[in-house]
Amino acid sequence: MKTYKVAVIPGDGTGPEVIAEALKALDAVSKKAGLKFDLVHYDLGGERYLKSGELVPDETIEELRAKDAILLGAIGHPDVKSGVLETGVLLKLRFALDLYINLRPVVLYPGVYTPLRDKGPDDIDFVVVRENTEGLYAGSGGFLRRYTADEVAVQESLNTRKGVERCIRFAFDFCRRRNRRKKLTLCGKTNVLTFAWDLWERAFHEVGREYPDIQKDYAHVDAICMWMVKNPEFFDVIVTDNMFGDIITDLGAMIQGGMGIAAGGNINPESVSMFEPIGGSAPKYTGLNKINPLAAICAVQMMLEHLREEKAADILLEAVKKAIKNDIKSLDAGKMGYGTREVGDLIVKYINQD
Repeated sequence: MKTYKVAVIPGDGTGPEVIAEALKALDAVSKKAGLKFDLVHYDLGGERYLKSGELVPDETIEELRAKDAILLGAIGHPDVKSGVLETGVLLKLRFALDLYINLRPVVLYPGVYTPLRDKGPDDIDFVVVRENTEGLYAGSGGFLRRYTADEVAVQESLNTRKGVERCIRFAFDFCRRRNRRKKLTLCGKTNVLTFAWDLWERAFHEVGREYPDIQKDYAHVDAICMWMVKNPEFFDVIVTDNMFGDIITDLGAMIQGGMGIAAGGNINPESVSMFEPIGGSAPKYTGLNKINPLAAICAVQMMLEHLREEKAADILLEAVKKAIKNDIKSLDAGKMGYGTREVGDLIVKYINQD
């Protein structure tokens, strides 16, 4: 029986609740597929910070680096100033573990409502590959004459050839493995952001010559937003930088049915990777058994795919699809027709069906 070492970070707010259901599903599917998961829990997040002032100790980083995968619930606490946990936990993990790819599937499952008129599952099925450690989020910049009438704030977008090329190469490889439409679209802003996007565009075409089987496409980020709403079927795989990726993936979550189903991966293809639901800690729902755990369960499904456990990933995906089609009334918290724990039980029921 193959054993995987997985770090579990339940996090803040409703994070522990959705992670409990995700682990319930993981336990069921691992038994079905003949796998074993050695789980180690870490109390990173707002509660730890409020008690001890600690965010992510260096020794914890080294422990995480030795795992096969990380499952994260959510980071965000109403009693902690905005930006502290995001920078000190999420960004630190991304940078320290070099999680240089953010992978966001945008898939509309049968039975899920989309606000896009006349669009269905055949139209909304693409993936966004977002560079995850550079750009505006690298934190380069500063203030001049702060707190005066002449204050200047500078936030620099850092784009290295290494960082851009490895992201683009991952996107080409992923597009080839996905083997759907074999079309890769570069999302940028070459007409205005001339320096950074000159680098991105050159790297895209230079690397693209090694992938003659992949159709290459380009669109400005504003056009991407327009086409994601009007004609999402245009897209197969989209590759973009950190800031644009952050924006268009939230739009993607809405057209696939909302944050209740959106999951993502923070990927280092050569080391440990981290998987999470996208919706945040949602503190107002904490302890009410109302939050939708499907995004966390889908994060487990992405983790299984990443570990190349396709059989287990397929079993879990089919269980999610059946629960959505047959039972769940809405993906919105409190409107599912089931509580958080009951949705987890539904997924386990379908996993165990022969």
